[in-house]
Amino acid sequence: MANGRIVIALGGNALQEAKGAATAEAQLAVVKKTCGYICDIVKKDYEITIVHGNGPQVGRILLASETAKDVTPAMPFDVCGAMSQGYIGYHIQQGMREALKAHGMSTPVVTLVTQLVVPSDDPGFKNPTKPIGPFYQEAEAKAIAAEKGYAMKEDAGRGWRRVVASPVPTKIVEIDSVRKLMKDTVVITCGGGGIPVIETADGNLEGVAAVIDKDFAAELLAEEIQADALMILTEVEKAAINYNKPDQKDLDHITVAEAEKYIEEGHFAPGSMLPKIKAAIKFAKANPGKKAIITSLYKAVDAIEGKTGTVVTLD
Repeated sequence: MANGRIVIALGGNALQEAKGAATAEAQLAVVKKTCGYICDIVKKDYEITIVHGNGPQVGRILLASETAKDVTPAMPFDVCGAMSQGYIGYHIQQGMREALKAHGMSTPVVTLVTQLVVPSDDPGFKNPTKPIGPFYQEAEAKAIAAEKGYAMKEDAGRGWRRVVASPVPTKIVEIDSVRKLMKDTVVITCGGGGIPVIETADGNLEGVAAVIDKDFAAELLAEEIQADALMILTEVEKAAINYNKPDQKDLDHITVAEAEKYIEEGHFAPGSMLPKIKAAIKFAKANPGKKAIITSLYKAVDAIEGKTGTVVTLD
């Protein structure tokens, strides 16, 4: 199995510039750069599976759909999620194929539209926390909330965004297909955290209005495919306590107990670093001896080699 099996969770900065043009062409340009860094991991002889977020993209798809409601009925939220899986996956496929080809590799790359089961009574449905769509100034956000009834919250000092339910997934519906494909293919799966579905009384699946956090989806995938490591790529090289304060302290290697203590002390922002730390804890608890890594896209290879990043282990 080469040097090991890694599930890579890509944050929003790996898919588009934070303040750049929000066009498909601009996203593809950023994705191609991202795939160059991911290819560096493949070159180290690791077997990888890719999960990506979709917060900005699914928000824009939904906004476009609602804006055009006088022309065509607005798309249900779960359908918007499926659409985002398709077009983001397509861009990553193009970027990975180009990067692999540049290094003389012909590994196939495929996107699998993936559904994830969530409990119908998940508390996330009553307390929306997942940011989606564009950033707004506070006054504009409050005006939108008043007009459309959206829940709007400040997002880690970056502006105000719409927030939606973010239930924790319990099952990957297409996991058997993922296992079969990944033997000789780079699989892009659980995109945007997966399409959230609930199981009905008759055993069928029904889409729900929510966005599953991609970090929890990646953690569940890492468990299901027995990955050696869960790597969560974000905007910063390391997680930190007292973030953006004079006494900020970057975290290197922390145990589950330490991470849980920092959560209790309120060091990690909901919808930002908090789900990453929680996903890392969950993976470390379920897999003694294995590690979760939180770092930036640009430091991914260094983090795998133990040179940087925040590493979370059981002990």
